[in-house]
Amino acid sequence: MPRKLYLETVGCQMNMLDSELIVGSLRRHGYELTQAAEDADVVLFNTCSVRQHAEDKIYSALGRLRHYKNKHPDTIIGVLGCMAQKDQDLIKKRAPHVDIICGTGQLAQLPTLVKSAQQTGTLQIALSLDRTESRHDVERSFESYDPMRDPSMRPNRFQAYVRIMIGCDKFCTYCIVPSVRGPEQSRHPEQIAAEVRQLASEGCKEITLLGQTVNSYHNGTSRLADLLARIHDTPGIERIKFITNFPKDITDDLLQAVRDLPKVCPYLHVPAQSGCNVILKRMKRMYTVEFYRDMLARCRALVPGVAISSDFIVGFCGETEDSFEKTCELVRAAKFKNSFIFKYSPRPGTRGHELFEDDVPEDVKKRRNNDLLALQNAASLQDHRRFIGQRVEVLVEGPSKNAWKQDGAGPVQLTGRTRTDHIVVFDGNPRLAGQSMLIDIADATSFTLYGNVVTGEQIGVETEWCEMPAENRTRITLPLIG
Repeated sequence: MPRKLYLETVGCQMNMLDSELIVGSLRRHGYELTQAAEDADVVLFNTCSVRQHAEDKIYSALGRLRHYKNKHPDTIIGVLGCMAQKDQDLIKKRAPHVDIICGTGQLAQLPTLVKSAQQTGTLQIALSLDRTESRHDVERSFESYDPMRDPSMRPNRFQAYVRIMIGCDKFCTYCIVPSVRGPEQSRHPEQIAAEVRQLASEGCKEITLLGQTVNSYHNGTSRLADLLARIHDTPGIERIKFITNFPKDITDDLLQAVRDLPKVCPYLHVPAQSGCNVILKRMKRMYTVEFYRDMLARCRALVPGVAISSDFIVGFCGETEDSFEKTCELVRAAKFKNSFIFKYSPRPGTRGHELFEDDVPEDVKKRRNNDLLALQNAASLQDHRRFIGQRVEVLVEGPSKNAWKQDGAGPVQLTGRTRTDHIVVFDGNPRLAGQSMLIDIADATSFTLYGNVVTGEQIGVETEWCEMPAENRTRITLPLIG
């Protein structure tokens, strides 16, 4: 009988891709996925440490399993990823029933760790983030993952993530990522191109290139613009995206590639984090508000119709009402497609936690979060309504969360995205999933466009699409890296 695996994932797209690789690896060792931890022989948690809430969620789940583990001692429980890398001693203290603690750089060892835990009954620990690791070792590690992807872990078979680099060397004072993901190192472009070709052969039409600061990619003389050109003509691939970008690494050659390569989507996620220079300096973001505004102008000048989204942290150490108002001013002026807004959460192990007092009260953080979100939502609604009456190209992803009609009759409500990553909802046949369709937009909210399929207008990648005016940007809600 196949052994059962339960895997719970918390965090960003990087963790989602890690989970796909984990499942692919363990399937090759005779495991099948189950939807309930209590049915599993192996229970794994792929964790996130960016915010305290994500860690609390994992400790709660581990606590619920303590009694079960006592009754079923042969069940293997593992904590993987960022929490494991950062807090192995705390995990051992708070969850002594855990059998495996495996960091972000050792996930390829999981089959061996599981087998050892089963045979010996002792805690298995695999942690290392050596900044002296050679490029050969890094590329060999990547190669160990590439053949082990598991398509069943993706939202659908038409879209997939491709990791092009690991780690981060920016060391923003609020961020734990350099400590848990290790040094910034980039894959060889041919490895990436081969993985893209493999995904295309499996029916994938859209790929998203992943990196903590994806536009910092460099391998020899190859930069992100070169990589985009290298994979652009892969047969079967219709759309190419990349996240997340660092503002100072938005170069003209990258913007020209976005503009000139038809398959590269005109969408950039470029976190600002604050609109106040004093706070940006405390965050060690290495740019000013003036630089960021100039970067936005350059993006829109070189890539007509580009959609730009951002991230903001409110309540960072030392943020005054005047500092916060400057952030509001940036959001009002920038007209982002969307903004992901978070309350500052102190992370032990970061420079911010060591250097600065967390001096903004929680109720003030919550108010600022709500105020900034309201500003963004109002701007999003105004911009979104400009789509009404327009025709857009949508890659159909499948049924929406509210897919079925209440009476069980009629077409299914489908969802998809435009080339600028706007969410569109419309009625249609589920068999449209994976196809590019033209949709006439009839209504809009701050988060979603609503429309109708243009009958008989399935289109392919070679068909011309309706370009979006530069002002058409809105807000979506998805976890992003960094």
